[in-house]
Amino acid sequence: MGVLNATPDSFFSGSRASQLDEALKAAEHMLNSGADILDIGGQSTRPGAEWISAEEERMRVIPVIDAVATRFPDAMISVDTFYAAIAADGVSAGAGIVNDVSAGGIDKDMFSTVARLRVPYVLMHMQGTPETMQQNPQYDDVVNDTLRMLSGKLQQLRKLGVADVWIDPGFGFGKTLEHNYQLLKRLNEFSVLDCAMLAGVSRKGMIWKLLGTSPDAALNGTSVVNTIALLNGASILRVHDVKEAREVMKIVSFAQSL
Repeated sequence: MGVLNATPDSFFSGSRASQLDEALKAAEHMLNSGADILDIGGQSTRPGAEWISAEEERMRVIPVIDAVATRFPDAMISVDTFYAAIAADGVSAGAGIVNDVSAGGIDKDMFSTVARLRVPYVLMHMQGTPETMQQNPQYDDVVNDTLRMLSGKLQQLRKLGVADVWIDPGFGFGKTLEHNYQLLKRLNEFSVLDCAMLAGVSRKGMIWKLLGTSPDAALNGTSVVNTIALLNGASILRVHDVKEAREVMKIVSFAQSL
């Protein structure tokens, strides 16, 4: 899953494509590099980010989804949003997956909307909101607490008839450095949910803060963490650097097949 941000302020400058020509070039590059999915969002969810309105997000993201779907009709697109209305508009414009960082916690209509749309839904754990999530996050046990929340949300979705749910433990969303690595180490415990598992660690603070570098210098560390995630049960990688992630997946897949 390649990251395509229709935003001016996402934490990694290399993923920003707020103009249509930039977005189309980025989409083409990621598809040629081996992306299976393009994840298009119009709202920065970096720590401390302020929400923009649904209307502003719509103006940012829907034209990009429409343009990418038109230029690359065979591409699988996910719309990255926590607004139900944007999820519906995104699917109408050409997206086939809804990726919601709030697990339905921000917009109460999200679950019923996804059920109506009948598309795969990425259910991600976040403690708090993007504005508050890194203000002293606390857990009794980060893995068990995250698993409990995702399990409860999954039951709600199943009751509504949502059949295809992917889970995302939410690396960096309301977690300390130690919380993130505890999740990574015990990622295989999420297999009890019997869902495809997405890992989104690309160039995040859990990597560059540990290494004392920056998001721009975090590609090597990202490849290492992606490798651990795959070995511990992840099957989808949400990344800024598609070629390198595809190489990681190829090597891990071959090694595991022997």
